[in-house]
Amino acid sequence: MSPIRTAAARVRPWLPPIAVALAAGLAAVGGSYLSVGRRPAFVVTPIDRLVITLSPEALVTFAITELGTLGHQVAFLTAIALTCVLFGLAALPGVAICLDYVSVDSGLLRQRRASIAAGAIVGTVLPTAVAFGLTRSPRSSAGVAAGAALVLLATIGVGLVAGGDATPSSFGRRRVLGAVGSAIGLSALGLFVRGTDTETVSSPLEIPADARPEVRTLLTRAKDQSFEVDGLEPLVSTDFYQVDIGNVDPVVDREEWTLSITGAVEEEVDYDIADIESMALEDRFVTLRCVGDRLNGRQMDTALWSGVPVRSLLEAAGPEGNYVVLHGADSYYNEFPIEALWPGLLAYRMNGRPLPRAHGAPVRALVPGHWGEINVKWLTEIEVRTEETMGYWEHRGWHGTGPVHTVAKLWQVNHLGGGRIEVAGHAYAGTRGVGAVEVSTDGGDTWTEAEISEPLPGDDVWRQWRHEYGATGEHEVIVRARDENGTLQIPDKEGPKPDGATGWVSETVTPQ
Repeated sequence: MSPIRTAAARVRPWLPPIAVALAAGLAAVGGSYLSVGRRPAFVVTPIDRLVITLSPEALVTFAITELGTLGHQVAFLTAIALTCVLFGLAALPGVAICLDYVSVDSGLLRQRRASIAAGAIVGTVLPTAVAFGLTRSPRSSAGVAAGAALVLLATIGVGLVAGGDATPSSFGRRRVLGAVGSAIGLSALGLFVRGTDTETVSSPLEIPADARPEVRTLLTRAKDQSFEVDGLEPLVSTDFYQVDIGNVDPVVDREEWTLSITGAVEEEVDYDIADIESMALEDRFVTLRCVGDRLNGRQMDTALWSGVPVRSLLEAAGPEGNYVVLHGADSYYNEFPIEALWPGLLAYRMNGRPLPRAHGAPVRALVPGHWGEINVKWLTEIEVRTEETMGYWEHRGWHGTGPVHTVAKLWQVNHLGGGRIEVAGHAYAGTRGVGAVEVSTDGGDTWTEAEISEPLPGDDVWRQWRHEYGATGEHEVIVRARDENGTLQIPDKEGPKPDGATGWVSETVTPQ
């Protein structure tokens, strides 16, 4: 017999146990999801963190700059697959025992019931122990136990039903199909019951009935000042981007939440949610842009945030250092000069509603004019330091703690008929403000100033722009912005890594 055939003969007996064990792993993950949903107690969460932590720097950069939100989805699917394998390995000893004794010999089956039961227990207990070690959650661990047990019982049930009436090959197939079918069924049930288990965020275009008069006025103003351009997002974003270090958001109990100001301060102070909500409330339009946003990417959005100024909290602590590190409940942190934080806002409401979990509930930081990475979500601590250190992304080669670059985005091209074309988008320049947007429809030979929306209240807000023109042939449209100081957007295309994308956005347009 050839070496290949010899190896195949040795491996073949293990194929059914491995297939059933992987099905048990899938069912274990599905049972955990059905029990707790996409929460920190979900068994995939620690594996997801491990995948992200161990991913090579080049891979992380590629995912951020080229894949965007798809990169997070790929990482999460990878974590799910690895978790299924992990629980499959944990269930394998019990599966092997069960399959060893669930044979086509019904007489042997009756004699070995104790051994079968032992195998089922081992195949359930080991994954449950792994789950509890990963999550410390009895509820999630119970879901894992139920999922693994379901597959093992389905496998044993096939043996009881088939008995000696099946051939060995068909019997093996039935066992595997029974295991896989039960695992898929449980996972499908989890998806049906839980869905994506992400919080539904109401559209900001629908002003809450209980909105404060100030909020109602500001949201109405944003709606009225938004251009009516087909396909162009209004001045208050309807789909706010989300970038986090993990794929499972923390769940912070607002009643148990506290914010500490520590480190180089005259007096360390703590605040709970009642303290924060008792302070004077301030409403601000603020635009956020991710440092990993591509030149014409979509990771830039605006909302009406409500909260308390950071200044009052810092003054109470008496900071004695020149730097701060903001810490989040998801173990994320970032460091930057304290002078950038003084005009900041601690937001606990968004567009007239309580701050969503996905955007940092109960409280997040907003630091005017800086990249999104320092606007820490699920904020738990403001640590003042006397010496400069490195933040989470700085350790990974990014330098996103500085002011954002000026940018004009070309997000919409509409063909109006009769050779008329409308181009439109948003422009942002941080706290410098957008003074103008210029458009070239001939590849940069000539420039025309576009129409821009009236500015919203605030020092850190984007503006819309639009331009209509006539054209008969294919041409290149280029857009660029100037801040209110008259400084032109950087023309050279660079980044996004390490400190944000620069360059003028261009697109080839063909009249219809």
